[in-house]
Amino acid sequence: MSSCLGLYINENIIKYAKVSKDKDNIKVESFGVNFYEKLEEGIKQVIDETYSYKTPISLNMSEETYQYFSMYSLINKKDLPKAIKTEFEAYCGDRGYNPNVFETRYAMIEDLQEKEKIKVIHVSNNKIDLNKRLQLLQGFKISGMFPIGMSIPNLNEFEDKENALIVNIEDKTTITTIMDKKIYDVKILDIGSQDFLSKINLKENSYSKSYEICKETTIYTSEGKELGEETSYLEDIMPTLYEIVGQVKKILNESLEKIEKVYITGTAALINNIDLYFEEYLENAKCEILKPSFVKSTQDINIKDYIEVNSAISMALMGLGVGIKGMNFRENTLLDQLKDALKVDINPDKKGKEKRLAGNLLTNDLSQPLDSTEKALLRTAVALLMLFIIYSGFSTLINNQMESKSTQAQASISHTNSQIQSANSDNDKVKAITSEYTTMIQNLQEINDKIANTNKVKKAIPNLLTALMTGMPEDVQITSIKNTSDTHIEIVAQSRNYGQLGFLTAKIKTDGILQKDTVVSTAGEKNNDIITMKIEGDLP
Repeated sequence: MSSCLGLYINENIIKYAKVSKDKDNIKVESFGVNFYEKLEEGIKQVIDETYSYKTPISLNMSEETYQYFSMYSLINKKDLPKAIKTEFEAYCGDRGYNPNVFETRYAMIEDLQEKEKIKVIHVSNNKIDLNKRLQLLQGFKISGMFPIGMSIPNLNEFEDKENALIVNIEDKTTITTIMDKKIYDVKILDIGSQDFLSKINLKENSYSKSYEICKETTIYTSEGKELGEETSYLEDIMPTLYEIVGQVKKILNESLEKIEKVYITGTAALINNIDLYFEEYLENAKCEILKPSFVKSTQDINIKDYIEVNSAISMALMGLGVGIKGMNFRENTLLDQLKDALKVDINPDKKGKEKRLAGNLLTNDLSQPLDSTEKALLRTAVALLMLFIIYSGFSTLINNQMESKSTQAQASISHTNSQIQSANSDNDKVKAITSEYTTMIQNLQEINDKIANTNKVKKAIPNLLTALMTGMPEDVQITSIKNTSDTHIEIVAQSRNYGQLGFLTAKIKTDGILQKDTVVSTAGEKNNDIITMKIEGDLP
């Protein structure tokens, strides 16, 4: 009999179920819900409670996404993986993703819309997210990580030609479409139980109490079907459920095949009357709570307790080999496989025979015939010895190769560091020369600017005198012209007539002799009938 501990990790909640399988008989040995602050401590507590120290653990992935590709059914099976990889690379290229950062798995089903094609359900998860979760669980025997959308259908035995939806309302909501007993589509909604549990937690300041409140909450339907008293927490719960049921209704309406049933599971399935609430909105589909098909209802078993951990049970079933193959995102390494091969399960009732066999071997007394158990033990010992020799040989070979590669790597690193130092030295020299040339260029530029300004002023003064002489009023005399700064000019003129001086000022402005906006003049001083005026402005 093989066993597996299934974990479904939500925010602040671990749902767990230890499941055993003997041929076709499946049994849930222990199950429950654990609230945690630190994930590692929460999982350790679950393992202690279920005595699963050596039991393989299967758990859900953190952030899986689904893509869908269409392939012609005539493609050679050997070429399909390459074709699917090409499609995924094209998908990533369109969105600017690097396909190498994703771990991927896929399943195939007949395309209902185009019979000559097959539909590929492609599941991907960022390798960093996967490794983060695995690193948090170091020290535990993690044997499987599975997508919940592909795992949850394992709980039910669907009828032939049955089309159904499984709405799993956990932290996020996963809607799995089943067509004729096969998974056809998976849709993930970013809303779920986390939305209303967080709102209730703000009021109660206790996540476990918020969870229990959800279990005791009753939804009132328009037909008056209720199972309990009115609760004040419906205002926190109903907006999320309303949005989820709207998405489910959209899927039902858009489906080309008629879907007769909707199964509800997850944390929200514990809310009383949720199936009636869904059925009220989804008029053409029968809605019911998803119950594990292998659990038979008796007086000693409360089915609702099993429903509470449906997601964890589905993880355990995947770990036991039930459901779609090839969906494990945590494949065993060679070291894991060797560890499993080295395990020997010896029953207590065989201990006497073991001792007798060991005694015969030590005393070289092999005259007694060996029974089947002793032969099995002897074969096991030989197999272990061979495995040890092979493992030791591989270890020695790998260690030698690692040491050789390490020596080469160190030599390469030393050479690279030497080249980097040389490059840094050359870079410093280049920077010094660049700084010197930059200073020289700046000095040359300053000299050129000074020469240009000097030439400009030299040419501007003769041009100024020529312009003033042209059309000079007869009764005006210029007594002085000063260049007070680079381009600033002061002109002193005198006349017996104010009008003539004003005409000169206007001429300087309108003819552009000086810049119009900079030209200013004094009021003029009169002395012995001679009026003296100063006009100043900037050269154009």
